[in-house]
Amino acid sequence: MTGVFSDIKIPDSKIAREAAELVRQHETEMLFNHSVRVFVFGAMKGVRQNLKFDSELLYVAALFHDLGLIEAYHTDTKRFEVDSADAAREFLRSHGIADLKADLVWEAIALHTTPGIPQYMRPEIALTNAGVLVDVVGIGYDDYTPEQRDAVIAAYPRGDFKNEFIKVQTCSALKKPQTTFGTVNVDYIEDSDHSFRKPNACTRIRNTPWRS
Repeated sequence: MTGVFSDIKIPDSKIAREAAELVRQHETEMLFNHSVRVFVFGAMKGVRQNLKFDSELLYVAALFHDLGLIEAYHTDTKRFEVDSADAAREFLRSHGIADLKADLVWEAIALHTTPGIPQYMRPEIALTNAGVLVDVVGIGYDDYTPEQRDAVIAAYPRGDFKNEFIKVQTCSALKKPQTTFGTVNVDYIEDSDHSFRKPNACTRIRNTPWRS
C-alpha cells in the first residue's frame, strides 16, 4: 500500500489492514483504487479545513462505501449504500469497535450519495461524501493542486474509471430498480434503458388509499 500524500498517511493499523484485505478480496482494482482515493481526497479536505476526524474510521468508510455493488454483499431489497454500510458495521463490531463508532461509519456510507446533507454532519460523514464527489463527478477538483491529484492517481490509477464505474453502478441498479427511488442511482437505469419510467413522488401521493 502506498504511502503518504501531502501529509495524509494511509492508516496501517491491524483493523485498517484487515479492512483493506477484505475489500480487496471482493472488489475489482477499479473499485478498490476508487475507494482509497476517496479516503485520501476526503482526508486532504479535512486537513485543509482544519477538521478533527478519525482517520481510521474515515478509511474504513471509504473502503467499504461501494461494497454493496458486489454480488457477495448485494441484497434484493436494500439500497446498495445500505448493503455497504451494513457490511462495514458488521466488520467493525466483529473487531470490537464500539457501536457509536461503528454507527458513525454506517452513516457515512449510507449517506455518501445523498446530496445536500452530509456536508453538515460529522467530519467522517462529510469527508466520505466529499471524497466521493471529487473522485466521481469532479466537485471540488480545483481545490486540490495538480501535484496532489497526480500523486494520488499515480498510486491508485483511474484506468477507464468513468465507463467501468457507470457499468458497475448500472448493473446494481437494474437488479433492484425500486431501491433507486429518490436517489441518484435511478440515473444509471435511465441512461441504460430509455423506456424506463422512474417512480414519481406525485403519482405515489395521488395513489395512496387516503381520500384526499
